[in-house]
Amino acid sequence: MAFEYAPAPESRSVVEIASSYGLFIDGEFREASDGKVFKSVSPSSEEVLSEVAQASAEDVDAAVKAARKAFEKWSTLPGSERAKYLFRIARIIQERSRELAVLETLDNGKPIRETRDADLPLVAAHFFYYAGWADKLSYAGFGPNPRPLGVAGQVIPWNFPLLMLAWKIAPALAAGNTVVLKPAETTPLSALFFADICRQAGLPKGVVNILTGDGSTGAALVAHEGIDKVAFTGSTAVGKQIARTVAGTDKKLTLELGGKGANIVFDDAPIDQAVEGIVNGIFFNQGQVCCAGSRLLVQESIQDELLDALKRRMSTLRVGDPLDKNTDIGAINSAEQLARITALADSGEAEGAERWAPACELPSHGYWFAPTLFTGVTQAHRIAREEIFGPVLSVLTFRTPAEAVAKANNSQYGLSAGIWTEKGSRMLAVADKLRAGVVWANTFNKFDPTSPFGGYKESGFGREGGRHGLEAYLAPSSPEGERK
Repeated sequence: MAFEYAPAPESRSVVEIASSYGLFIDGEFREASDGKVFKSVSPSSEEVLSEVAQASAEDVDAAVKAARKAFEKWSTLPGSERAKYLFRIARIIQERSRELAVLETLDNGKPIRETRDADLPLVAAHFFYYAGWADKLSYAGFGPNPRPLGVAGQVIPWNFPLLMLAWKIAPALAAGNTVVLKPAETTPLSALFFADICRQAGLPKGVVNILTGDGSTGAALVAHEGIDKVAFTGSTAVGKQIARTVAGTDKKLTLELGGKGANIVFDDAPIDQAVEGIVNGIFFNQGQVCCAGSRLLVQESIQDELLDALKRRMSTLRVGDPLDKNTDIGAINSAEQLARITALADSGEAEGAERWAPACELPSHGYWFAPTLFTGVTQAHRIAREEIFGPVLSVLTFRTPAEAVAKANNSQYGLSAGIWTEKGSRMLAVADKLRAGVVWANTFNKFDPTSPFGGYKESGFGREGGRHGLEAYLAPSSPEGERK
């Protein structure tokens, strides 16, 4: 008889959420210039967590001016001094990690074990890593005396709110830039808590500014003439709009966009290990991951064996309260995202693919979608071509390595891929042919601050993380050695 899991909820009392939050500009919180606000809702319960200021174009202008003023001193600080602030931020994040993990779970809907064990350790690690680079920029490979660009306008998504903030802010500050960051409308709270961490660390006023708001706020930030660098993570459609806005200007741009990652399993792969990698690749964060392994390419000879094992494993996944430490799959981030996932899954059935999901009882409140598997999928199906951004896996088959590569590359995206095989030579040969920015071998969704991340084609351009992540925030020194 299988043992049942007793509830193991994390206490939400460790985090205190205010009833309302303002914009963080020039080191202080203030109301929006026009007084507009919006509500941040917990996707697992539909509970209103807080009321948040909606930044206007006037607020964007104030934040950019504050960042420009702060840049004059911040950019001239010795790298070792900037590093001290980044180290302080990293340590405070570690000290407040339990509080931040609960906050992220409440605001985003992902399971507490993911925010606690994956997100927060990586957030701190990125600040520690780039703190180490701050006084070594001359050795980063971008010239003897690279200089910061100026003010960075950064727009981040809702799937990894605090981690995407770290990916953007840490290298920007290490390189000597100042920042105006806009978090996603549905997950603004962790960025506002980070603003408090900046104050706690004694970061000079104006170096980091946080503007909450919807798409209009992000559009105003990207278009502002005082911005020198734009960094965006989000959908391909919005990325194209940003590229059009920036075209013809001197602004530097990096885009990390959508994906439709292929997870390739060869006939010599260790089945149980591959199944765990497949589950982690598509059901981590409810599949709301740009590099999710949403296309499973399995060699025909092991298809039945692999699918039987995969279905058994999916049947053990626990869907429910994200604050319960036993939960594997939490809530979908918003009603809008749930509607998109539902529509694309329904299209898979309508186009003839066979749908399967384990029996599971979904909560009555909030936004939920059961882990789902589609077989009989062809490359013509929408579910094989479009990014679903949810816990939906499409299974295709192949016979030869060449066919696997052809099918994996047959996508408008090129962000990630996975290879499962015991042959090192096959692993390297296939990886070399895959048009993907990140290729994992016998693992999936492994991240490290020292390793660059980014894509090709409609998955964007530029790299974040590692030494490469500094390049987007540095310019070669001028002949006179002057700073911008």
